[in-house]
Amino acid sequence: MKQSFDSHPLWGTHSPLSTLVGGGILILSSSRFSFALVSAGSLLWVYCLTALVIYAARPIFPKNGRQGLYVFLSAIIGSLYLLLLWFISPLLVLDTFFFLILSPVCLIASGLLERLGLENNSEPPEIEAVLARSFFEAAALGVLSLALALIREPIGFAGLSFPGGAQGIVTLFSPEEEGFFPVRIVAASAGALMLLGYGIALFWRIRDFHEEGR
Repeated sequence: MKQSFDSHPLWGTHSPLSTLVGGGILILSSSRFSFALVSAGSLLWVYCLTALVIYAARPIFPKNGRQGLYVFLSAIIGSLYLLLLWFISPLLVLDTFFFLILSPVCLIASGLLERLGLENNSEPPEIEAVLARSFFEAAALGVLSLALALIREPIGFAGLSFPGGAQGIVTLFSPEEEGFFPVRIVAASAGALMLLGYGIALFWRIRDFHEEGR
């Protein structure tokens, strides 16, 4: 499915850095690389599975009150991800619960279902196009979270973690001594906001460059 520039999942008008719909989940999940991985999985799960279920059940949905039904459905699908993760690592769920519950919120707030024609009576595209678009928009937000985590965790904690182990995460390497405050602050929310601000500024410069080249 060929996308125009405006609909590109990274550079388009509905991309994560353009709308900042996923700002909360970007800040919270990027403190650790392991958390960002789990968050990216949650976004892909919620976006793709919700779009697939709505697409399949669209003919039987009532014409009125669909928005509330879609919110409820996405929340149920997000809860299923948490349940599956709980069976794998309860401690990891406790660490990531507060931002994993934002995945359905990001989906609804992004307006993806409406842009795909799933919230109204218009004819939606083919199922392949619906899944592809859902996947790429979720992946764009997940990749940004992973990119931030690759900056925040090594600089803020001098380590890199992955999901697993008895404690929920496994750290590949860790410092013998505590880092200095200017470094540790990168791991805090203030550091995430600072990096996100630089990312947004870079995003607009690259976007302007692409628009000038069109």
